[in-house]
Amino acid sequence: MPADTGSYRFGPFVLDTVSFRLYRSGSPVPLSPKSADLLLYLLARPSTLVTKDELFKALWPDVAVTDNALTQAVSELRQALGDDPAAPAYIQTVARRGYRFVAPVATGPPEAAAAPAPAAMPDAGRPRAIAVTDFANVSGDPELAWLVTGIAETVTNDLRALGVLRVIDRVRASEVLGRAGGSLSALGHERVADLAVVGSFQRAGDRLRITARVVDVASGEALADAKADGAFADVFDLQDRIVAQFAGRLGLASGAASERRQGLRETSSLEAYQAFTEGRVKLESLEAARVPEAIADFERAVALDPRYALAEVGLANAWFWRFEQSRAENQPAAAALAAAVDHARRAIEIDKDFAEAHATLAFVLVSAGRPKEALAAGRRAVTLEPGYWANQFRLGHASWGEERLRPFARVLELYPDFPFVHFGTAMVHVARGALDRAESVLREGAVVQDRQRGRRQRFPACGLHWLLGLTRLARGDLAESRAEFERELESRDTGIYAAEFAMDSHVGLGYAHGLEGRLDTAREMFGRALARYPRHGRSLLGLTAVSLAAGRRADAKAYAARASEAVAELRRGGRDAEATVSQAIEHVVFGRLDEAVAALEELLVRAELPFAGWTIPIEPLLRPLHGRPGFERVLARLADRAR
Repeated sequence: MPADTGSYRFGPFVLDTVSFRLYRSGSPVPLSPKSADLLLYLLARPSTLVTKDELFKALWPDVAVTDNALTQAVSELRQALGDDPAAPAYIQTVARRGYRFVAPVATGPPEAAAAPAPAAMPDAGRPRAIAVTDFANVSGDPELAWLVTGIAETVTNDLRALGVLRVIDRVRASEVLGRAGGSLSALGHERVADLAVVGSFQRAGDRLRITARVVDVASGEALADAKADGAFADVFDLQDRIVAQFAGRLGLASGAASERRQGLRETSSLEAYQAFTEGRVKLESLEAARVPEAIADFERAVALDPRYALAEVGLANAWFWRFEQSRAENQPAAAALAAAVDHARRAIEIDKDFAEAHATLAFVLVSAGRPKEALAAGRRAVTLEPGYWANQFRLGHASWGEERLRPFARVLELYPDFPFVHFGTAMVHVARGALDRAESVLREGAVVQDRQRGRRQRFPACGLHWLLGLTRLARGDLAESRAEFERELESRDTGIYAAEFAMDSHVGLGYAHGLEGRLDTAREMFGRALARYPRHGRSLLGLTAVSLAAGRRADAKAYAARASEAVAELRRGGRDAEATVSQAIEHVVFGRLDEAVAALEELLVRAELPFAGWTIPIEPLLRPLHGRPGFERVLARLADRAR
């Protein structure tokens, strides 16, 4: 390692090489020893390309480790610095070679590192962050299990309504605590929250007691206590009293929670509240089998209280996830998508300033092919509630190009382990033809996906290894592409998107083996994809190409006929962009290159969704088009749409 210089300064950060601690604006930044070693090594070589081999020798001398060890160390360091790999301010990835520290670096004596600020204080100008943990069911009554998350979610929403603290998503906090065995200090170490609410409830007959306290996660000091006793039927009032007591004891504005309780998005029906809470817990699992159960719970809540806007949002999300389960089919569940749109609009009719309702509407309108309306709804949600990560994500999902990257970068600040941001960011770079940047983002996301493997997550990561494999395949690295597809299959995810990305990975393996001349293995991979989705057009076209390569023209003709039927089904199902790309692939397979280019040009002229055709630069069976003037125009137009 480099010799001590006293301290390194860059941006708002100071690394003290004597105490081996990192500070941001005077506040300590938690770093693992390996991440600190990596930072010190890079700071000693500013603006210099440091190769992977050099870092392996410096950080893991005489120890054999995989590339993932280095990737994870870089990812952890970037999270600590708040650096965006897509637009790095500090650490730049040089694809397949190494890393470069790109920010200006100054050196100084040890005293340049500021003394630590009090543990509860956040960075300058940043409001304190607070997380609410699930409330303990002291009485152990299984009939009250729904209150464990119900009280926590209501307290979270009431704290957010105060508009003073930065309130962390409840499930994100639960994930961090789960990894740390329940230790509150983990919330500080991972820079998730400065404060935490911990509490419990106990029922005795028709009486309910709720107790809670606000804790400084760094010191463990209790900063405020609260207690509310009353009739079980008055649980809403008891929860609001908890937040009111916190507000008074922490010197925050109070009253917002009780005012919101009187508003239209909440309910005064205890039965409706229970049904909604039970439905939300089922939906948060993102397990396909539980979606119908969640729909039933939300419908019961709305039947009990037709003006319950939160339950309408729950129904919109549940019906949308039902649609998402079918999105890879040629004719997805259009009725489920229409129901999602209707329920989101109903929630807005009940409460026009309900940010979550606008964000949900934005999300579902993208899939409904109405991007302008979706973008307007996403912007409205962020205007109403800019500090909530889900609103930022759904705005990004409804946007494209640079307008997508900005809210996605904000999501990573608020929720660094949210995997779909990496995927959505990489989509933009793929469309731009910036495959180096796409790979960098995907490798960061793949670290998150691997880290989550075997854990129950609210948003289980999937698809990142598949997209990374497809990107490597487009660059001719067949061995690494196969390895990435296999890694995707190894994840054995059970979430809503699991079957789709397993199919995609088998298709990717079929392409890779076909390009290497292993036609029998390629045929087997396409067959496995068809076992999951029997009418999948690209799998059928893959089998067509393999059959032609093997001289089996009769088989090729039969598969091509089935593929044409699949394309027609895609069009009838409203999946016009997928149908057109598949049709272009069919033209290429049979050597009709000009027709393929014409089909893709037409797609980009008439497509309403801005990201339509974003995979064109990395589609394996479109490789013969590269270098043709017409196709280069297609790529240029696609890239321009992604600016």
